[in-house]
Amino acid sequence: MSSPDTGTGSRRPLGRRLLLGAGGLGVLGAGTAALASLRSDKAPPTGAKAVPFHGRHQAGILHPRQAHVRLAAFDFGARTDRGRAAALLLRWSTAAERLTRGDPVGEELSPPGSRAVDTGAAQGVGPAALALTFGLGATFFDRVGMASARPEALAPLPAFPDDQLDPARSGGDLFVQIGTDDPLVTVHALRTLQRLAQGEAKIRWTMTGFTSAPEGSSAGGAHRNLMGHLDGTANPDPADPAQLARIVVSDPAAPAWLAGGSYLVVRRIRMLLDHWDTLPVGHRDQAIGRRSADGAPLSGGTERTPADLTAARPDGVPVIATNAHIRLAAPATTGGATMLRRGWSYHDGLRPDGTPDAGMLFLAWQSDPRTGFIPVQHRLARGDALARYVVHEASSLFAVPGGAAPGTYIAQALLEG
Repeated sequence: MSSPDTGTGSRRPLGRRLLLGAGGLGVLGAGTAALASLRSDKAPPTGAKAVPFHGRHQAGILHPRQAHVRLAAFDFGARTDRGRAAALLLRWSTAAERLTRGDPVGEELSPPGSRAVDTGAAQGVGPAALALTFGLGATFFDRVGMASARPEALAPLPAFPDDQLDPARSGGDLFVQIGTDDPLVTVHALRTLQRLAQGEAKIRWTMTGFTSAPEGSSAGGAHRNLMGHLDGTANPDPADPAQLARIVVSDPAAPAWLAGGSYLVVRRIRMLLDHWDTLPVGHRDQAIGRRSADGAPLSGGTERTPADLTAARPDGVPVIATNAHIRLAAPATTGGATMLRRGWSYHDGLRPDGTPDAGMLFLAWQSDPRTGFIPVQHRLARGDALARYVVHEASSLFAVPGGAAPGTYIAQALLEG
């Protein structure tokens, strides 16, 4: 077996027997015919927006945020081993390549014994900027017998004060982010992954979000959330190599399968909107540290003006309150902690008490959670003014492998290394 590369070179794919679900690594490296026969050379539908599946980084990290997202975590079945996990990720990667082109996923990919078929629910809709991103939970490595390969940075997140986490909506062996500009395409992609995972993995939890993603927005662009504020204004710029290195893994000492990948923190944050909506606009702006009208920091300027944390009123009181959200989350107060924050809003109706079950699906991409999310959240836990208006209900951490080259699959360098 040849040595796998870091995500952009050529590797020998799995043979058809493993593609269809046979266990064991003895069938690896059986040639490219199986994958080649399943790959379509057709162009996407005219006028459709297509996001390439292949690349150094997985799609969905640095690509502009789509209007709709479906997040899901899967847990393996009792029979899963390293070979069966590889087979599933190969099926998923092959399907993702086809789905992101707007092509149907053939029945050739179905696992043995499956009676489920593609109903064509999204036929003719087009790719709709579909991007699929796959991640591995800490438990993935235990389930496939590779505990020694689990990165140290994938250790469980610490407990934070005031967390009210639901274990059933946290964690998972495998993670997928499905972002599109059409909700039908989002659901169809998830249903396809479920179908291809039959007999191997089942959904542990799923969450649905939306945003008013503007046309042509940047990867780190800000979007207005349900609290009425712009979120993500001070994100790092992926076009700056130094800032990109805080988002994706570039450390030469990192495992080869993580090169070009990232670590993802997912938090479901319910907003206490019925309380928040009763506050005077000045109170809301002080809690955030920015004006809701245009996103500018209270220290002055426009949305993109850096916040002046030293600005004070004539009486010496800081213009941006000492407990304002943007002050406590700023790299200047967190030892330089940086992450790419991308959130989607959610509204899942009403809770039993009649209050909105609504808020933000908060996603934070970073090269290492120990220097990204964790120090920021520790800082916010010590007095963030926004904390009294939100509840953290679910939390997960995943390692997101680097992208796959044509003819390969996500995490192949890990599973065949």
